[in-house]
Amino acid sequence: MMIEKELKNFPKKDIEIKNNIRTAMYDLLEIAYLANTTFDTTLKKRLIEQVLAKIKVIDFLLNLSLENELINQKKYAKFGAKLDDIVKYATGWLNVLENHK
Repeated sequence: MMIEKELKNFPKKDIEIKNNIRTAMYDLLEIAYLANTTFDTTLKKRLIEQVLAKIKVIDFLLNLSLENELINQKKYAKFGAKLDDIVKYATGWLNVLENHK
């Protein structure tokens, strides 16, 4: 996973933030897989909404990392672009489900 490589040099004193980011990313992956495999439309919508909420948490943690100079602007922008892509896909997926009622 890209996140592992990019967070490799996190200072030991800030390991908790790194672990929170890693955990949130794996949670995001798990929720997305669950949403993709369920046939229950109501559950699928809730899971996609959870994906979007989890992205906000990850973005907060990355912003905190940037403010504390744990990651540089380049890494922050790289993560942000990836998260933006996921938001686009998730909101598009949600819109498709909403329009097929």
